[in-house]
Amino acid sequence: MKILLVGNGGREHALAWKLLQSPGVEVVFCAPGNGGTQTLAGCENLAVAVEDIAGLVAAAQDRSVDLVVVGPEVPLALGLADVCRAQGIPVFGPGRQGAQVEASKAWAKALMMEAGVPTAQAQIFREPGPAEAFVRRQGAPVVIKADGLAAGKGVTVARTVEEALGAIRGAFGGLFGQAGETVLVEEYLEGEEISLLALTDGRTIQPLLAVQDHKRIGEGDTGANTGGMGTYCPLPQVDDRLRQKITTQVLEPTLRALQERGIDYRGVLYAGLMITPGGQIKVIEFNCRFGDPETQVLMPLLATPLADLLLACAEQRLDRQPPLAWHPGAAACVILAAAGYPGAYQRGGPITGLAAAAAAGALVFHSGTQVQAGNLVTDGGRVLGVTGQGPDLRAAFQSAYQAVDLVHFAGKYYRRDIGHRVLG
Repeated sequence: MKILLVGNGGREHALAWKLLQSPGVEVVFCAPGNGGTQTLAGCENLAVAVEDIAGLVAAAQDRSVDLVVVGPEVPLALGLADVCRAQGIPVFGPGRQGAQVEASKAWAKALMMEAGVPTAQAQIFREPGPAEAFVRRQGAPVVIKADGLAAGKGVTVARTVEEALGAIRGAFGGLFGQAGETVLVEEYLEGEEISLLALTDGRTIQPLLAVQDHKRIGEGDTGANTGGMGTYCPLPQVDDRLRQKITTQVLEPTLRALQERGIDYRGVLYAGLMITPGGQIKVIEFNCRFGDPETQVLMPLLATPLADLLLACAEQRLDRQPPLAWHPGAAACVILAAAGYPGAYQRGGPITGLAAAAAAGALVFHSGTQVQAGNLVTDGGRVLGVTGQGPDLRAAFQSAYQAVDLVHFAGKYYRRDIGHRVLG
């Protein structure tokens, strides 16, 4: 089997690594890929941007691939899956309509209300004045969200009215481009945030293990939102009973609502959830693709061949797949970021110590790297994801942090408290 994998982050490196373990997978073409996929045996990078829909389809046709796997949300929102299906190319990922679950928070909120899915109350604004007046009346804390795609950085959890007003002015002032032309002012929820990703072929939905991400840049969950600074899996606080409750209250009703709208949704339905102190489930947001860095802990634990699962979703035969199998133990990922992230940062610094980290037993997934003149250098805000494994979470984190100390690049930044909620 030949696979075209679209994307260039840590998620794609982890997916490529896992796909190549599936029996029958001959080669994974990664467009455009990064330094990690470039040096991964069986993987070939292609110089095609994720926004180049025509170029991606041509690459799939020219190489006669058997499956296209779309990593990031942008090409899904641009309709890549629709074009692939129109050309008879099996593709894992929803079409443009389905991708609105992530591409428009207002659209997703309406879908949830229609489906009866529990979620935070929200007001939608298209001008700053009414939004600011609403916040002054409601007070804080409150959550301000840019409606469109903002690379995980369009959400502000405002503790004060002034912070909320600043977030509103930033969004309407062009901080997120077109993504901020509509803004949601949302109820602040207390509780524990988790991610539950599910695979679906548009008819059947299969949840994966629950994961916890750490969105804030600073330790103690402080500072600006990021794309994610670290994850762990499985979650002791999410047992089979709670996972089934999420499936029946969130995942299945959402899939039914998509079906009722005539949307053929094949891919990942990723629910970002808040579990309140009273045990209620509330949806914070949906994403239309694998999470990053959630994928970096899910893939090492998944025992079922990934290519079989994704092709079954693309061909709408997920119900005929055997139950998912998982390796025992736990996985933990710590993100190494460039100094200044999620703001301005430098690129091109040399990276060393990856062989030592691998020898210590860690998996190092590349997020923002490239190879220049034979040397690996930094090329993004989130540079690497270091994943440790062990019989339990404490051992997995110990493995990850030991390997983190072996990897070096100028300005390396990471949170030292990933997993603090379960490790104490």
